[in-house]
Amino acid sequence: MKIGICSDHAGFDYKERLIAYLKSKNVEVEDFGTHSTESMDYPDVAHPLAEAVENGSVDKGIAMCGTGNGMAITLNKHQGIRAGLAWNTDIAALVKKHNNANVLVMPARFATFDEIVKMTDTWLTTGYEGGRHQKRLDKIPVL
Repeated sequence: MKIGICSDHAGFDYKERLIAYLKSKNVEVEDFGTHSTESMDYPDVAHPLAEAVENGSVDKGIAMCGTGNGMAITLNKHQGIRAGLAWNTDIAALVKKHNNANVLVMPARFATFDEIVKMTDTWLTTGYEGGRHQKRLDKIPVL
């Protein structure tokens, strides 16, 4: 499995630590930035991550910014992205079970690193339920 990951300046520290954690679990990671705590614009890293998920160069994505909202809004502008914003493990599981989220978004300013790890692990190990949820997912793309 190859995971793409990005953050803005607010999520930089957690992104770096999460990359190390994922690599310790033998997960291949592609870092889309940012690469410092210097203020930057989250769309500059969200769009390349979304494109990588859409074109299959990464299997899934993880994104973080202060609240997670800016990343989620930007990522979800892409037709092939279902970015789910999670703030606890229950939500991380549900965005996968019900929405088959291919990008997990988390709020770096409102979660501890331990919570970030737990949400990531939950999302990565939870399966999509399909069934009644699939008809809803089929209605999302605007053609």
